[in-house]
Amino acid sequence: MTKSEKGAYMAKAKAATRRFTAVITKEDKWFVGHCVELGVVSQGKTIEEAQVNLKEAVELYIESFGADDVPGSNSEVMFYPLEIAVNA
Repeated sequence: MTKSEKGAYMAKAKAATRRFTAVITKEDKWFVGHCVELGVVSQGKTIEEAQVNLKEAVELYIESFGADDVPGSNSEVMFYPLEIAVNA
């Protein structure tokens, strides 16, 4: 391992992790991933591809805008069906 590789490895090892809420929905032929806290959206042809693409999109968002003011999610996430009567 070169010095620069070792430095990069050590920097990653010291990096803090953040937790975010991701929601994936099926829209036509695509799975669309949304990061609730950041408003970041990505897509993929499979759920797994959407997850990988969303993770990359969130990482790029944080690289671009920094992590200082980025809200994280430490709370429990609950999903439930919500039905609303709509007068058409």
